[in-house]
Amino acid sequence: MKLLLVGDEINHLRTLSQILKKEGYLVDKIADGEIGLEMALLGSYDIIILDWFLPTLNGLTIVKELRLQEVTTPIIFLTAHNRPEDKVIGLDAGADDYLIQPFVPEEFLARLRALSRRTSKEYAACLLEARELTLDSSKCNVVIGQINVKLSLKETLLLEILMRNYGHVVTKERIFERLWGTYSGNMFSNVDLYIFYLRKKIGASYIKTVRGVGYYFGE
Repeated sequence: MKLLLVGDEINHLRTLSQILKKEGYLVDKIADGEIGLEMALLGSYDIIILDWFLPTLNGLTIVKELRLQEVTTPIIFLTAHNRPEDKVIGLDAGADDYLIQPFVPEEFLARLRALSRRTSKEYAACLLEARELTLDSSKCNVVIGQINVKLSLKETLLLEILMRNYGHVVTKERIFERLWGTYSGNMFSNVDLYIFYLRKKIGASYIKTVRGVGYYFGE
């Protein structure tokens, strides 16, 4: 399992990195917020461990930007911010766990293991296969044969609902509610537009149209 560790104190980073490596984790450690954000966006990590106080860019901003960019990698805050309201802010921003420093290493490692177990289960549930396609909704990625295709979040949600209902028509109302929330008014053009986007990326043959009703994924 590969981890990204972003903190502001070199000695603390080194100590924490040694603990993690001893447990068998692969660790990239960074002491700069902007570089940490860049690595989180470009790298492939299983979990991101993040301090609140960082040079150049604080941890809260990094979490918000990662979630805005649709990065779903689990994030643990390790921080001296110990007020209950800070914990609420961090979790609401998109962090998956929040541990106050100083902490007991055994508790930290237990939280990592718990998060990795949860992530593994969620990852398995996020994989869908039909025809030549394998959709990984956790990464907004679909593999067609040997070709990787990156999808937007809404394209991913659209393909997911169609694949989960393989061979069955999904109405435009239901698609709209899945992608944008409660259906209201005549918003079919939004659905049609994203069907067009999705067909352009994966090919038109997978998604069939039932005029006046909706769409289905199938032969």
